[in-house]
Amino acid sequence: MLKFRRNDFFLAIILFLIEVVIAIYAKDKIIRPYGGDFLVVIFLYYSIRSFVDIAYWKIALAVLLLAYVLEIAQYFKLAESLGVSKYPVAKLLIGSTFEFLDMLAYTAGIGGVLFVERYRKRKTKNTIPL
Repeated sequence: MLKFRRNDFFLAIILFLIEVVIAIYAKDKIIRPYGGDFLVVIFLYYSIRSFVDIAYWKIALAVLLLAYVLEIAQYFKLAESLGVSKYPVAKLLIGSTFEFLDMLAYTAGIGGVLFVERYRKRKTKNTIPL
């Protein structure tokens, strides 16, 4: 069930660094909120896939469901209810404001993952070993 995938691990690191750059430097109304949400599910997918040998679509579905649950938790003000909204890390992980467009960004990110992974799987299946 455990398997290290070096390429996926390096991709996760690159995505993490892009997320950090967005968080520090992007002060706009598109890239920071929606580009970050689009990329964060891709980052989570490749982070998990780097170490776990499960069907790609199962990981993608789990990541998407987690993102939805966290977004819905924001709608119900979970961080405030738990009394952790004053902590920056909790606020970063749980979030603080519900935005339906975030859910669309998550869906688009996982849609991109599924497209790429399906292509990779098909390409691997069609290669002839030497």
